[in-house]
Amino acid sequence: MSRTTLDLWVGVFVAVGFAALVFLAVKVGNHSGSSGPIYTVSAAFDNIGGLKVRAPVKSAGVVVGRVGSIGFDKTKFRAVVRLDLDGRYTFPVDTSASILTSGLLGEQYVGLDPGAEETELKTGDQLQITQSAVVLEKLIGQFLFNKAAEAPASAK
Repeated sequence: MSRTTLDLWVGVFVAVGFAALVFLAVKVGNHSGSSGPIYTVSAAFDNIGGLKVRAPVKSAGVVVGRVGSIGFDKTKFRAVVRLDLDGRYTFPVDTSASILTSGLLGEQYVGLDPGAEETELKTGDQLQITQSAVVLEKLIGQFLFNKAAEAPASAK
């Protein structure tokens, strides 16, 4: 095999390897979005925990959108989350949003539970019923504080 043929095959191998790495980076980075129309709604939460931009929005376990942005309402001191929902999926105006976790320590996502109204959400609407994230550290702290408060009472 000549030197130029060997160099050509090495170049092809490197190019295919680089293309595979780019493909994996895009897949891992959750950049596989829908190419169709989207509509944007917002939801206000007291605590969003570790929710990140581009986190999935799911309903019945199906990804129906992504978190578009996260902001802070300075007057009400609440986090405002913009949800970019796929236009193929419509939800009633009384839909509730919760921040949930995949597994015990997995990624956080927004879960939508549809209501019973016939009127559907449209761009610019705000979800009125929300449930904030459950912060594991806060639960453990409350549990330990309650156990510490009970200890002296049971010692008497």
